[in-house]
Amino acid sequence: MTTKKGAATRLRIVEAAAAEIRERGTNATTLDDVGRRSGTGKSQLFHYFPQGREELLLAVAQLEAERVFDDQQPYLDELVSRAAWEAWRDLVVVQYRDQGLYCPLGVLISEVGRHSPAARAVTAELVRRWQACLRAGIEATQAAGEADPALDADRTAAALLATVQGGVTVLLSTGSADHLEAGLTLCLDRILV
Repeated sequence: MTTKKGAATRLRIVEAAAAEIRERGTNATTLDDVGRRSGTGKSQLFHYFPQGREELLLAVAQLEAERVFDDQQPYLDELVSRAAWEAWRDLVVVQYRDQGLYCPLGVLISEVGRHSPAARAVTAELVRRWQACLRAGIEATQAAGEADPALDADRTAAALLATVQGGVTVLLSTGSADHLEAGLTLCLDRILV
């Protein structure tokens, strides 16, 4: 059982690792860097992450996945109308534009998620959970008569998710959120009646 202080120390280590990875990349980030940034020594790092670097990377993946999901709330759970979908789109565009290179989705997909099967599993679970929320929103909007009833909600949710990921990738490469906004707007124009 972990104490509150222990949980806070562990979280501080994970957040420090995530920040280092955002700034330097996974390969360039060392446990020494994480220890220095978190104000912890190697003994504490190995106390909380006895398996070392791989276990810490998995914790970073889990943290970043939750951030991606939590950053879209409460909008993601309220997708039932054109206004709600447009508010979600606007939030996504602003958040990713403002986060820029420090985007948790970018860290998860392009940095941490590629380094171990466990981290890929965390990414896959995020994608599954996110797609399920989008699908539920499409179905709710269809039930409200504001979305095309002929749409396959699951495939459309998958396309929306791919649009976000593609738009974020272009944003990380160019610094512009224009492609993300254009892609989401085009998807919403297809979904909403």
